[in-house]
Amino acid sequence: MSNNSIKILIVLLFIYSCGEKEKIDQILIPNKEKIIKEFGFTLNNFNVKKDTVNRGDSFGLILEKNNLFYPKIYNIVSEVKKVFDIRKINIGRPYTILSSKDSLSKPEYFIYQPNSIDYIVVSLNDSLWAEKKQKEVKLIQKKASGIIKSSLAETMQELKLSPLLTNELSEIYAWNIDFFRLEKGDNFKILYTSKYIDDSIYIGLNRVHNAYFEHRGDPFYAIEFKTDSLRNIYEYFDENGKNLRRAFLLSPVQFSRISSRYNLRRKIAYYGRIKPHYGTDFAAPVGTPIRATADGTVIKSAYTRANGYYVTLSHNSTYSTQYLHMNKRGLKVGTKVKQGDKIGEVGMTGYTSGPHVCYRFWKNGKQVDPLKQKLPEAKPISNELKEIYLSYMNPIKNELDNIESNITFDQNNLTQNNVR
Repeated sequence: MSNNSIKILIVLLFIYSCGEKEKIDQILIPNKEKIIKEFGFTLNNFNVKKDTVNRGDSFGLILEKNNLFYPKIYNIVSEVKKVFDIRKINIGRPYTILSSKDSLSKPEYFIYQPNSIDYIVVSLNDSLWAEKKQKEVKLIQKKASGIIKSSLAETMQELKLSPLLTNELSEIYAWNIDFFRLEKGDNFKILYTSKYIDDSIYIGLNRVHNAYFEHRGDPFYAIEFKTDSLRNIYEYFDENGKNLRRAFLLSPVQFSRISSRYNLRRKIAYYGRIKPHYGTDFAAPVGTPIRATADGTVIKSAYTRANGYYVTLSHNSTYSTQYLHMNKRGLKVGTKVKQGDKIGEVGMTGYTSGPHVCYRFWKNGKQVDPLKQKLPEAKPISNELKEIYLSYMNPIKNELDNIESNITFDQNNLTQNNVR
């Protein structure tokens, strides 16, 4: 045996010892058929037909087209109806039929995909059954950055990033930044994960984990940190361990603009006289969800000619809030709500010239301007957790700082985590 032959044999033995027999097969048998697996099956063992549900198709008709007939179809439907409602196959959704790899090509399995993740396997053999399953979802970590030219949404669109990132950032910074008052030159850097199936098919955003937002020259870091392992609760903190969450949200409506401010000297042009405006008006389309700006209890849910449908929340002995001009009656009196919960929808009831919610704010029984109040912060992180957090935060902060402003994604540094 030549020296080269001995070297090749040693390499093959090493590969085999590492449990990679398939690589040896590819070396020894170059034309060996590639193993293809999907839906828990080795597709090489079947004749595979992939198609989509067309107009007029039914489960029975699809099986008939593939050489299965009554009463077998009736028996299949009867056996699997508790798991798979055959009436709910929708036009345009894909299905796969696996048939025996012989001259008969007898259908053995029907696989229907109601969405990109879920699928239903129906056995068409003598043993009839159906089972709901899910494809493996991989989380891939990505980086993004951008500079605001007009709005955050337009910047995301220009960078070809998911619009859901705009919603995520608005939720994270809901207590700190008014996204309708961003300025040209404001910028952001984010670390987030996206969801993929079959290794390469994008199916949506998972969530933003860490972020940096510079607004009017002020830096705002948001580092995700688990504060409750038992309940799997994550919160966002800045570089000093200060919770970004506040006792009150800046706005009762997401992505709204202020159409009229709290003003005790407001002059009504039509009447030519001074009439104080005790609320802050947030303009938004009819039907836009109105959210509680803080935890509280509904103490009023009523209608008046001036206020229209409105809800009043009591938050504690010091603070209460009110939400006017809803399109219909809101939550019932006595209902307890959490910050961010939907309590009604924007409407035009009462005295109003356009769709908006008039947000009123009481402190110690007196109506005040909520945008000028030094509002209480959320419960601070414990001293014990703070030390752990600061140690955890430092490398993440460095990673955010080192993201270049022109990077929209990083293909060379992908972290994958499998989730089910």
